[in-house]
Amino acid sequence: MRLRLIAILVLLLAGCASPDGGGDGRVVLRFQSLAWQDESVRATKELVREWNAGHPDVTVRYVQGSWDSVHDQLLTSFEGGEAPDIVHDAADDLADFAHGGYLADLTHLLPARLKAAIPQRSWDTATFEGGVYGVPFLQEPRVLVANATWLRQAGVRIPTPEHPWTWPEFRQVTKELSGGGRYGVAWPLKEPVSATLNLSLSAGGRLFHRGPDGKVTVRFGAADEIVPRTVRDQLASDGSAPRTTLGSGGSDTLPGFFGGRYAMVPLGFSYRQQIAQQAPKGFRWQVLPAPAGAGGLTQGVSPQTLSIAQDSPHKKEAAAFLDFLLQPRNMVRLALGDWMLPTGTEALKDPALHTARDGWSTGTALAAHLTSAPAQSVRGYPEWKDKVATPAFQEYYSGAIGLGELRRRLERDGNLVLARYQR
Repeated sequence: MRLRLIAILVLLLAGCASPDGGGDGRVVLRFQSLAWQDESVRATKELVREWNAGHPDVTVRYVQGSWDSVHDQLLTSFEGGEAPDIVHDAADDLADFAHGGYLADLTHLLPARLKAAIPQRSWDTATFEGGVYGVPFLQEPRVLVANATWLRQAGVRIPTPEHPWTWPEFRQVTKELSGGGRYGVAWPLKEPVSATLNLSLSAGGRLFHRGPDGKVTVRFGAADEIVPRTVRDQLASDGSAPRTTLGSGGSDTLPGFFGGRYAMVPLGFSYRQQIAQQAPKGFRWQVLPAPAGAGGLTQGVSPQTLSIAQDSPHKKEAAAFLDFLLQPRNMVRLALGDWMLPTGTEALKDPALHTARDGWSTGTALAAHLTSAPAQSVRGYPEWKDKVATPAFQEYYSGAIGLGELRRRLERDGNLVLARYQR
């Protein structure tokens, strides 16, 4: 009887396929990708197929995710024990997951080649309390996309990465370009916080300050005022920017840009794909660097990242896949597919990223100035952004509140939120 029970158990176990295996000894890794543009999805899937063809014992299954819901979806999957082995996200979304123990520390998992391929300033975006919880692989500066014909006819100085506009000069140029129902710039500020904070680094702003005890406080100083005051002046006193775009996303401004209503639109570098595809025949556009201040061309960025779930039983195999996916030539393929910049030093040298066409060379020239976004390692930042900063900046830009009230909300209300995460 005992032998019979053992035999039955053996048969049952043999018939059960492990959720992380193929039932035949193969390792199966689930890779949740947030690629969404056709070129990006195609490039990512091609690389997954190439890996699978060369690694019959470790199969990667592509799972499509969405940027719109990734934080809540990942939190649910982590807490439910159903997280993918490999997680695609953004660096500014990692802090709470890292502190919550949901992501593996990659410090001793990644090969030396991959560690050396990416500069430390990029690794800093995914490092929390000494641990590395994501591989930053794609980054996106904010640039000015301009109507080249309009700027040439107006005779304004065209900025370059070597000689960018200052913030006061940018304001003056947008005034010169405005009039007759047309505007020098359109600010799409549906999501105003990251744009304001990351551009403020160029003016010497920081906003978040970490004390000797490791705790972070919000201080809205004179340097932090420069970018929001410039935008507010363009909207309110100069008449060089329309209020109608304040609640818009970047894509919403493109019809007006193509229609000759705005001379320039500050956008993420990847928007060039939509512009190249949608611009009317004969429409000439160019990419300009964002204005510079005391901090030069410095910008805060939150790179796209690849992490490994702490619960994954196959961390070494997942790390090997990341090493393959992020080899220089493959990183370039992913960057071109997403119209973004790779973080890898060798990948950034690729000639395809240094052409004048579609502004690639201008963007690549900004890569050395990209650094960790101010909020990168701040616990509680998502709640601070949603509950305090977003409504405060929206009301300030619309004219509903002044600079003093903006400062009070960011500092007083914001520090109350952050304090809950730092007890």
